[in-house]
Amino acid sequence: MKELVVISGKGGTGKTSIVSAFASLAVNKVLCDADVDAADLHLITDPAVREQHDFFSGHTARIDPDKCTQCGLCRDLCRWQAISGEFVVDPIACEGCGVCYYFCPEKAIAFPPTLSGEWFLSDTRFGPMVHARLGIAEENSGKLVTLIRQEGKKLAEANHLDLLLTDGPPGIGCPVIASVGRASAVLIVTEPTVSGYHDMERVVQLSTHFNVPAMVCINKFDLNPDQSQAIEQFAQKNQVTLIGRIPFDPVFTTAMVRGQTIFEYDGDGLAAAAVQKIWDRVSRELWI
Repeated sequence: MKELVVISGKGGTGKTSIVSAFASLAVNKVLCDADVDAADLHLITDPAVREQHDFFSGHTARIDPDKCTQCGLCRDLCRWQAISGEFVVDPIACEGCGVCYYFCPEKAIAFPPTLSGEWFLSDTRFGPMVHARLGIAEENSGKLVTLIRQEGKKLAEANHLDLLLTDGPPGIGCPVIASVGRASAVLIVTEPTVSGYHDMERVVQLSTHFNVPAMVCINKFDLNPDQSQAIEQFAQKNQVTLIGRIPFDPVFTTAMVRGQTIFEYDGDGLAAAAVQKIWDRVSRELWI
């Protein structure tokens, strides 16, 4: 089984539209939406949830008012100032360090795991899909990304499927690191802008650090030919495969609004033809 992770150094490059287009072309695959902070692949795939599971991560202190003697030790020890004068823990300020829990002389503080989000196993018209939703202002998105990638691999292996197609998060932070590690390859979707070039450069460095083969796709390449050429030169210099170029086409936005892939909405356009060529090259690179 191979895993292709589609990532981008910044948001808004067309990553999810390309993943959904790949989903309509690939066979024997599991879809995985690893952008748990702002998941949107479901807007196109329209998944029917088969299983729903809670995601617990970290701990938040809770004070039992019946046991608390208001000695003030927990409030004095709390470096985050999360305990008020009324000896109530602010769950937003609490970082779950556990100092108050371990040092409370009356054992009046509980330290239960925190419900941070949900993850799902679903069915789509393109096949099975694993996705998640992180709670508002919750952390540990990297841990949730790791979890759903593991579940996606289990699902693929159980059903003898060849590919895990993962829509990764933007940037280079913890969620991206969690989505890239041990992948078969990453496809970096960039755009011909100064920020697009800079962010692509950082993502290439990240994939190189984890020894994951990287491919680059330039979306809307014809809007700035000079910047597109600079991206191509960077890819050549750093031995990164330039997998293809996609021209600007409003069909991506129109298809997304209708909850369709570009092949479902208009499979005869220039953008669809470019994505088809890119998928053919990616398939050869991955030997699928």
